[in-house]
Amino acid sequence: MKKAWDQWDNETKQLFYCNYGDLPYLLSVKVDKYLFRALAQFWNPARSCFTFGKVDWCLPWKACKI
Repeated sequence: MKKAWDQWDNETKQLFYCNYGDLPYLLSVKVDKYLFRALAQFWNPARSCFTFGKVDWCLPWKACKI
């Protein structure tokens, strides 16, 4: 995806931004694979949040542009 993004002209990138918001910024995020694996173990798909023992950590989905 990063290679395709780099090949697009500004007009195409702007069209992508209009349709998908800030999603392209994720292309430059460095992901720590060990942290990602650790967090994945605590993800509760039924509740759409992370569960640590008796504590749920829910992300503010309404604030996100998804």
